[in-house]
Amino acid sequence: QVQLVESGGGLVQPGGSLRLSCAASRSIRSINYMGWYRQAPGKERELVASIISGGITNDALAVKGRFTISRDNAKNTVYLQMNSLIPEDTAVYYCKARTSYSDPVYWGQGTQVTVSS
Repeated sequence: QVQLVESGGGLVQPGGSLRLSCAASRSIRSINYMGWYRQAPGKERELVASIISGGITNDALAVKGRFTISRDNAKNTVYLQMNSLIPEDTAVYYCKARTSYSDPVYWGQGTQVTVSS
């Protein structure tokens, strides 16, 4: 079992920044895959960025150069630094974890990000 809790969402003006946090209930050293996904109203959930235990990251084209995913093993936390935010970034952001391909997928409850002037 892995429990995930997201935080850091809120209302921000275009061009602003936010940092999202995903805290895991156990050591993320044992979680091979972690990622951030988002879902806007009326749209499907989509990948934002992911990171694996070796440190390799993958970013969606829509956020490339603006968002950065990172992990702090000592704090059992994965972060998403979001800069140069635009209204199209408005969505509920979810954290995903998978210890291995043979194990279940775990999701957090999500945190709302709203970009508006």
